[in-house]
Amino acid sequence: MNYRANIYAAKSLGVTRIVAWTGPGAISRKVRPGDLVLPDDLLDFTRNRPSTFYEGKGIGFIRQFPVFCETLREALRSAAKRREAGREAGKRIHFGGTYACTEGPRLETPAEIRFLARAGADLVGMTLCPEAFLARELEICYAPVAYVTNVAEGMRKMPYRRGALFEGMLPPGEAAAVEAAKNAIPAIAIAAARAIAGEERDCPCAVSMERYRKRGVIGPDFRGWVAGPKGAGR
Repeated sequence: MNYRANIYAAKSLGVTRIVAWTGPGAISRKVRPGDLVLPDDLLDFTRNRPSTFYEGKGIGFIRQFPVFCETLREALRSAAKRREAGREAGKRIHFGGTYACTEGPRLETPAEIRFLARAGADLVGMTLCPEAFLARELEICYAPVAYVTNVAEGMRKMPYRRGALFEGMLPPGEAAAVEAAKNAIPAIAIAAARAIAGEERDCPCAVSMERYRKRGVIGPDFRGWVAGPKGAGR
């Protein structure tokens, strides 16, 4: 996936907020397949993905806290709580958690999952990085909604099932719950978007490049920030 092209295109279209969806596996025993999670932190273990628009430009040294837009997360949280109260999703919803992003496409080994667990990961997946960081570079608010798709390798005894999804890492009896959680995400995202539509952005995401503007290093048009011989973002 060309993460830079996607974020660049979104910025070009005037997008200021992105709600991402992702289907990670569960490392923490507090979460299980079919749960919804609003992560609040990231561990990036990707290796081969271009992760910045600003290669060789001497800019982009941006603080990564909060990792995701708190305004957008709060809107998602409120929308999810309303849905939970109405029992529409029928899911457990967790507010907070650390998402470890691996390169893929292969799934992780048991030793890698043990390592990630010790590093503090609650979930493991293959998306969000570097997308979240690229959005911050272009001053776009970004927050994910995760639906837990399976149990991470080694966290539960799971026999190999030939030809099945993840070869048995999703027990058959939990598939319906995962599908229901996935189907709940669009309504949550739409409700959150409507709740903050038209609100002026007053968050770190909206001004992440401000110190470079103040120094005159960059101008008002983001296209000039990323332009260069390597054509980053195009």
